Amino acid sequence: MSDLRSYECMFILRPDLDQEATANLMSRIVSTLKEHEARIGDVDSWGKRRLAYEIEGFREGYYAVMKFRSGPQAARELDRVLRISEGILRHIIVREDDDEGENS
Repeated sequence: MSDLRSYECMFILRPDLDQEATANLMSRIVSTLKEHEARIGDVDSWGKRRLAYEIEGFREGYYAVMKFRSGPQAARELDRVLRISEGILRHIIVREDDDEGENS
């Protein structure tokens, strides 16, 4: 894959997810990227934090940040998967090299 770009993805998980649901969601995110030959870097869990405003009735969420290198198609597919995943409250994908991003 010659057109690799650096991305950072931050997402907020619902605070009421159990460990198994959280693990399944993280596994789905990782497998989506691996299917598109992405190279996954750091995955940093920030833990439960208070939200700036209520989202879907929640005042808190579990924050996580993931860095990866891939072609643009992997970032687009990850964005699609995160949009339809029930356990994700919000997400943003930013291309690190020029700060151009995709968000929801």
